Amino acid sequence: MTGVCVITGGSRGIGEACVHRAIEAGQQVCFSYVSNDEAAKKVVSEVEVKGGVAKAVKSDVASEADVLNLFETADAMGTVTGLINNAGIVAMTDRVENYRFERLERMYGVNVIGSILCAREAVKRMSTKNGGDGGSIVNLSSAAAYLGSPNQYVDYAASKAAIDTFTKGLALEVADEGIRVNAVRPGLIDTELHESGGEIDRVKRLEHMVPMKRGGSADEIAKAVLWLMSDGASYVTGDSLNVTGGR
Repeated sequence: MTGVCVITGGSRGIGEACVHRAIEAGQQVCFSYVSNDEAAKKVVSEVEVKGGVAKAVKSDVASEADVLNLFETADAMGTVTGLINNAGIVAMTDRVENYRFERLERMYGVNVIGSILCAREAVKRMSTKNGGDGGSIVNLSSAAAYLGSPNQYVDYAASKAAIDTFTKGLALEVADEGIRVNAVRPGLIDTELHESGGEIDRVKRLEHMVPMKRGGSADEIAKAVLWLMSDGASYVTGDSLNVTGGR
């Protein structure tokens, strides 16, 4: 792979792991982050030590203006050939009857609208119909999309089910325009995301439910994402890959 890969939410967790794997695959990386300046600087420094090129852009994918700025920054680096739609949030675990409108608005703004906006900008640049050279998009879904996450975060699960449908629809829309679109569904993964839902020990508490009897790592997800981005998956589009330890 060559060119510039845009990665949303690249300063920590799965996004950070994807940044490093994309660099190892020969990509330049332009990644977004929302607030943690120090974490973003650390990722850029680690990439530079390896001899790679990465730029961090403070950007909220729920903001169209921020998304446009993210891609304009990527354009200045070179030709955009890839997008990893990783940015996503959960809220505190709760039942649907207790959800506030503000929770849902933010959840879907980031998890769904943000992913669609970023994909829109990527297609504008990569589609051969628009004069581009083609490329690959990988959306981060979740096993929650088919498990439902009752009594935890049904809203998050529903947002990821929307990503599954969006992946299939967009893949079919641009299949003959040089763009492949796929998704990865992580299972129980040991990242900081669980803290947002108030369950710091979630992986240890639930790993007995996984057939492999352990949680996964961010890097295991990144490896799957980068495979789907690579020429090794050149005949794969419109699919969602479960990386769940069998769950």
